[in-house]
Amino acid sequence: MRSLPEADPGVPDIRSPLRFLWWNARRQAVPLLAGIGYASLWWLVQALMPAVLGKGIEAVTAKNTGSLLVWSAILLGLGLLQAFTGIMRHRMAVFNWLAAAYRTVQLTSRQAARLGATLPKRLSTGEVVSVGNSDIAHIGSSMDILLRGVGSILAIVTVTVILISTSLPLGLLVLFGVPLMAVAVGPLLRPLHRRQQAQRELSGELSTRAADIVAGLRVLRGIGGEQVFAARYRAESQRVRHAGVRVAGVESVLEGAQVVLPGLLIAIVTGVGASFAVAGDIPTGQLVAFYLYAVFLIGPMRTLTEAADKLTKGHVAAGRVIRILSIEPEVGGGSGTSEGGVLRDSYSGVTLQPGTLTAVAAADPDDAIAIADRLGRYAEGDVTFGAVELRTLPLEQVRSRILVADNGARLFNGRLRDELDVRGAATDAQISEALDAACATDIVEALPDGLDAQVAEAGREFSGGQQQRLRLARALVTDPEVLILVEPTSAVDAHSEARIAERLAKARSGRTTLICTTSPLVLDRAEHVIYVENGRVLAEGTHRQLLDGSPAYAATVTRGED
Repeated sequence: MRSLPEADPGVPDIRSPLRFLWWNARRQAVPLLAGIGYASLWWLVQALMPAVLGKGIEAVTAKNTGSLLVWSAILLGLGLLQAFTGIMRHRMAVFNWLAAAYRTVQLTSRQAARLGATLPKRLSTGEVVSVGNSDIAHIGSSMDILLRGVGSILAIVTVTVILISTSLPLGLLVLFGVPLMAVAVGPLLRPLHRRQQAQRELSGELSTRAADIVAGLRVLRGIGGEQVFAARYRAESQRVRHAGVRVAGVESVLEGAQVVLPGLLIAIVTGVGASFAVAGDIPTGQLVAFYLYAVFLIGPMRTLTEAADKLTKGHVAAGRVIRILSIEPEVGGGSGTSEGGVLRDSYSGVTLQPGTLTAVAAADPDDAIAIADRLGRYAEGDVTFGAVELRTLPLEQVRSRILVADNGARLFNGRLRDELDVRGAATDAQISEALDAACATDIVEALPDGLDAQVAEAGREFSGGQQQRLRLARALVTDPEVLILVEPTSAVDAHSEARIAERLAKARSGRTTLICTTSPLVLDRAEHVIYVENGRVLAEGTHRQLLDGSPAYAATVTRGED
C-alpha cells in the first residue's frame, strides 16, 4: 500500500492551468498509466461481450452444442476479467484522485506558509476557502476521469472496427456519428466554463463576507448592526444561488445531451441493422450483437461528455490554484549569516540593545506596527542585525531568531499543549513558567483536561483577553533570540496588566525584547522607552524620565489626562 501525500510535492508548472494539470499528471505517471491500462481493458472486455453473445446465439440457432459451450466459457472468462479489471480500475481511480488532490493541498499549504501575511493582502479569505473546499476536488476529478476517458475512446474505436469488419455501413455510421456528437456538445462547454468561473468568484466573496461577519459578530451586536449585515449576506447569498442555477441550467442541457445524442445514434444503428437482418445481409446473432453494441456505446459516449465537463472544471480550478502559487512574498531573504547583536531600524531610528527590555510608544499605533514589521522582516526596510543587513539573512533564519507576536495571530484547533509548544521542545515546567508570566495559569486550570484540552477553531471558547494571554504564553514558550510584542495587554484588565508587566520583565531577563504599547503599567517596567512620532524617534529614556521631559509622550501614554 502506498502512503499519501508524498514527502515532496515538487515544483509545479504554473505557466498556465493546462500546464499545471499536465505537470500533475506527469508527477503520477506510473499509477495514471496503470489506471488507464486497467480502464482500457475493462472497456475492451465489455466491447467484446456483444460479439461473443452474438456467436452464442448463432450456435443456438445452428443447434451446435459444442460451439455454444465454447462461447459460454469465453463469456464467463470475459465476465471474470471484467470484474477484476473493474475493481483495479476503481482502486487506481481513487488513488489518482487522492494523489492529485493531496499534492495540490501540499502545494497550496506550503505556499500559504511561505507567503505568511502576504496572502490575506493579495487574496480574500473566501477565495482561499473556495480553493480548499472545491477546486482541489475538481483537480482530483480531472485526473480520475482520464482513466475512463482514454479507455472509452479505445472502446469506441474497437467497436467501430468490429462493426466495419462485419458491416461497412454500420461501422462508418458509428465512426462518423461519435465525433458529430462530440461536436454537438462542444458549444455547451464554453458557457459552462464561464458560468462556473462566475459562480466560484461570487462564492468566494460570500465566504469572505461570512468570515468577516463571524469575526466581528460581537462588535456588530454591540452597535446593533447584526441585522444589517445579515441582510447583506442574505442578498449576496441569493446572487450565489442565481449563479448556481445558471450553471445548473447549462449542466442540465449537457446531461440531457448525454442521453439524447447516444440514444439517437443507437436508434439509427439498430434500425439500419434490423433492415440488414430482414434483407438477409447479416444473421440474427449479429443483429443482436449490433443492438448490444449500440446500447453499450451509451457508456463510453457519456463518459466522453463527463470527461469534457470534469476537465473543464479542473481547468477552472487549476487557474485558481496557480493564482495562489504565483504570488510572491512581499519580502525575501538572502544567504548571509549574522552573529546577532544590535537590531536597528534606520528609518525610524529605533535601536534594540541585546538583552534589554525595550518599549516603543507611538503617537500613531500604526507607526509602532510598521516598526515591528520592519524589524521582524515582514515589510521591506533598512534594518541591520549586528553587522549585517537583515535582508541578507535567509528568511527561515530570521523567522527562527526574531518573533513578532501581534493580536492578529490565531489559536489553532488541537491540544492546548501542542498549541503553546509549537516547536515541540518545551518541558511542562517551561510551559508552566510561560503561563505564569502571561497570567494564563487560571485559564488552563479551569479546563477539565488542562494542557491536554482540545482547542476549538480559532480558540473561540476563550474570551478576547484569554486568547491574548494564551498567545503571549505561546510566544514566551518559543523563547526566541528577539521577541517583539505588539500591544500584548490591550484586552486584559489593569490588575492583570500590572502582573503581566512585572512577570514579563523577569521572564525575558537577559533576552532582547521589544514591546509596542502605550500602557503606562507596561512602560514603567521597561528598561528603555522610545517615543515615536510621525514614524521617527522623538525621545528616549525611562518611562518616568519621559513623563517629565516630553509633554508629547506624556499626552500619548496618559491619553491627555492630568
